[in-house]
Amino acid sequence: MSKFEKQAHKSHNTMNRKLTSGILVSVLLLLFGFTTIHPEFQNAFNSREEGDSYKVYALKLPVTLDFSGEEVPLNAPDIRERLDKELLVNTYWQSNMMLLLKRAHKWFPTIEAILAEEGVPDDFKYLAVIESGLENLRSPKGAKGFWQLMPGTAKEYGLEVNSNVDERYHIEKSTRVACKYLLKAKKRFGSWTLAAASYNRGMYGTHKLLDKQLVQDYYDLLLNTETSRYVFRILAVKEIMSHPKRYGFIFEETDLYQPIPVKKLGWDVPIANIAEFAQEKGINYKLLKIHNPWLIENHLNNNSRKYYEIAIPEEGHY
Repeated sequence: MSKFEKQAHKSHNTMNRKLTSGILVSVLLLLFGFTTIHPEFQNAFNSREEGDSYKVYALKLPVTLDFSGEEVPLNAPDIRERLDKELLVNTYWQSNMMLLLKRAHKWFPTIEAILAEEGVPDDFKYLAVIESGLENLRSPKGAKGFWQLMPGTAKEYGLEVNSNVDERYHIEKSTRVACKYLLKAKKRFGSWTLAAASYNRGMYGTHKLLDKQLVQDYYDLLLNTETSRYVFRILAVKEIMSHPKRYGFIFEETDLYQPIPVKKLGWDVPIANIAEFAQEKGINYKLLKIHNPWLIENHLNNNSRKYYEIAIPEEGHY
């Protein structure tokens, strides 16, 4: 081996040792450096002593739980297991739950106000959480918006749905449609829990199952996997989001997403070019679309002179 080759070999070995040492230090920091839990911090996990390595802990189920004032029969083994499953899934999917907590701070005030106005229990805001994660999503089956409304249901309850305007993406209007559906379901079943289940299963499908199985309660029904989990997902999200520190989610208000104040501009004529319209209003195309996602194209037809309210963000927030 030449002198040059020996030098290169020695440098390579030194570099490998430094890299290995760096990785080892990083692993030790992850294992021991971030696991100290202050005594005053109490949550649903077993307390960990200083120096404990990261472990996954079983959760303590709440002693009592209700949905919209209707008690959950936690004494039944299958009910406890179904709740435990959803609590574990939503607690240990930490990144997703933290995002939900951040988004809720931005969107819950709007949803809560409409639910109260329409006479629907506040707990139904968690239904929107499990349906869409508080995002304007589109499902493979064609449901859209925070409340994942299908086109037929949206039109039945008065929303405009076409290639130019899709009001399923309008947070206020879609929330009121969801309320109308839930109020109708509550009247039919006499139970808010069954009304929530029917949002997933449909009113007809839910009624047919109740008749077939000769029961009157959601918790007594034998259901398909999706509807069987549906209410328990709502319950788990409600429990965690109502007591985030108990489940290990630590944040300050400044960490959360903030609602953006807007002014509503009444409009009842066509808009030839939304990008130009946005510039005229002192914003850009992106911001106008963020606050009005129901405007689908780069123009608004409106030959019928329908009255719309277009949200314009107030100055100083972008």
